Parts: sequence; structure tokens; C-alpha cells
Amino acid sequence: MKVIDHIKNSKGETQFTFEILPPVKGYHINSIFDNVDPLMEFNPPFIDVTYHREEYMFNEKENGLLEKKIVRKRPGTVGICAALQNKYNVDAVPHILCGGFSREVTENFLIDLDFLGIDNVVALRGDAIKSETYFTPHNDGHKYASELVNQITNLNKGVYLEDLEVATKTNFCIGVAGYPEKHMEAPSMKSDLHFLKEKIKLGADYIITQMFFDNKKYFEFVDLCKKKGINVPIIPGLKPISTLKQLNLIPHRFHCDLPEPLIKEIIKCKDNSQVRQVGIEWCIEQSKELKSKNVPFLHYYSMGRSSNIKKVAEAIF
Repeated sequence: MKVIDHIKNSKGETQFTFEILPPVKGYHINSIFDNVDPLMEFNPPFIDVTYHREEYMFNEKENGLLEKKIVRKRPGTVGICAALQNKYNVDAVPHILCGGFSREVTENFLIDLDFLGIDNVVALRGDAIKSETYFTPHNDGHKYASELVNQITNLNKGVYLEDLEVATKTNFCIGVAGYPEKHMEAPSMKSDLHFLKEKIKLGADYIITQMFFDNKKYFEFVDLCKKKGINVPIIPGLKPISTLKQLNLIPHRFHCDLPEPLIKEIIKCKDNSQVRQVGIEWCIEQSKELKSKNVPFLHYYSMGRSSNIKKVAEAIF
């Protein structure tokens, strides 16, 4: 079932969803199930599965030259989605990136998903790889998420990259990212909203936000979207802080501010177990307020660990 249909069927009741990332290459699928199992009691209608793009390694050859090698450290998004749907009878929502994909590889990826009965995707540009300062697209790939959305929409219309005698239409529901504190590369919030609206015009069905820790930022973002004529569902993304290191890592990596009261509580903590409890309690309060405003879903970023997400969900659902 499509994400937008899950929203319609919920009859205004806020539902629980979460996101997982593929394990590092070499791990068994059970490492995924071990983290998903404890969260299934909260009846998520769908589970997002991230996609991690390639990295580059440089090996020195005998002649002193460097050989560039492509490495994928977290493969398996499509396989994980199929496994989740088979084991839990839940909709899986794979993320698909511009980075590292040619348009042909993108088309084949989408065809695979369609054959597996997966009819939801989240279309993202993706970040620059570690060796790059700025994002660089594949030579025959997409530079912007809007271009990726357009390709998916075209496939939904039966428009492939080449003329085919039989061109079956796909039926993907398309999610895109939204940034309550604006994308790090956007010159302004106004500019960011302009390009977000372009993605909606090109066929995106809903928005899922980057994590935030101040609900005011989410509510202001929703209001700005409405004023801009963006009227699709906007799903809030949440993450409980779990370590002292994340006090600096999260703002650096995800470009979001932490509220002063949260910072002060974390600084008081003597160890990470106390930080984890503060993070859970803060996320519970965020979730309660958001649920009281009838958001369609509360979407949690698990980052491969589910125990703190479970604590939050137990208090809310």
C-alpha cells in the first residue's frame, strides 16, 4: 500500500514508523531483524530503508600510481526491503539516490522494485562522498532530486529512457526530503522552499523532514510550506540523542540546532547512559506535542539501534 493511502486509512490518527540503515557488508540479515523485531508491536505501516552510496579507495600499485577502487560498505537496500515485506508483511520504503547512479541504473533499480511489489520510494539527491567537498553527480546521472523525481514520475506514465514496444506503467508513491532548518547548501529558506515545491510539482506525494529537536522549527516549516502552496503531507522525522558525542556530531552532520534546555541537560550528564535517558525523555515530549497536533506519522531515525526508539514508542503509542 502507498504511504499516502496509509495516511488516508488512518482517519487522522498518528501512526508510528521508523527508518533503518543497511548493516555493514559481512553482517547477516538477522542483524536487521534483531533491531526491527522489538518495534513491530507498535504496528508500523511501513519501514524506510536507507541507501548508502559508494566510496572510493585508492590503492598504490607497484609502479607508484594510484588505482581508484569503488567500495560499497552498506549494500543490500533492495534485498532488505524484500526481506522486510516477506517476514513482517509490512510495506518497505527504499531510499534511492542521485549520487552514484546513472539514469539507466536508476531505471533498472526502479524496475526491480516494481517486480518485487514495492510501490513506495523516497527520492534524494544524497550527500557528497567523503573525498569530495561538494556533491558530484554520475556523468549520466541526476544532479538534483527534482530530476530524479521527474524520472520516477515518467516511469509511472510508462515513459522509459528508450522507446519500447511494451512500456508498462509503474505506480510509485514518491517521498522527498524537507528541511525545517533549511538544507545546508540552500542560500535561504525561501530558495529551499522554491525547490521543494518544484519536487512536488514534478510528482512527489509527501515530504519527510530531516531530524529536528525543537518542534517550533517543524511547525514554522509546515506554515511556510502552506503559504508557498505546498499542501502534501509533511511527516516529522525524530531521533533521540544517545551519546555525548552527538551533541557536536548531529549539528555538524545534519545541520540542525539543539535547543539550549536540551544542551544544558546533556552537559549535566556523567556518562552516556544518562545522556541516553535525557534523549529519550526529550523525544517523548516532542512526540507528545506533535501527536497532539495530529501529524500523520511520527517517523524515528533508529540509526541501527532500536532500544531507545522502543522506549519512546512505549510512552506514545
